[in-house]
Amino acid sequence: MDLPSAPPAFDATRGPGPRRRADRGADVGAGCGLVLFELVSLVVIFGLWFLSGFHLDPADSASTDPLWIYLAGAGAVGVLAVVAAAVAARAGAVVTVVSQAVMALLICLVVFGGVAVQSHQDQRCRDVPSATGCGDAD
Repeated sequence: MDLPSAPPAFDATRGPGPRRRADRGADVGAGCGLVLFELVSLVVIFGLWFLSGFHLDPADSASTDPLWIYLAGAGAVGVLAVVAAAVAARAGAVVTVVSQAVMALLICLVVFGGVAVQSHQDQRCRDVPSATGCGDAD
């Protein structure tokens, strides 16, 4: 008499087969937490740039710092988003992968837009050194 055989209760073999996915709640929590961290980081970075243009001395002319160092900081946040997406992809956390890919894309757009704006400002200051926003910022 042939008895039916049940599938194994635990299959530890590696290779093609059903992929393991991260817990959906932890995935959503990690994705939201990382997006919040990145947004706060960007607000701090560009807030510092914005505040660099304020001086309390009325005799001093106020001009903001060049964007280059702040864009490097924003680019570092973008690199961290790409690394987080790669780690999440390895863990099977689909929501975190998508959220980090979107954040990396948005940060990339912000950085390239900032580079274009700062390059235009630098070129304008080379052409007309007395233009508004040009000058020696002490």
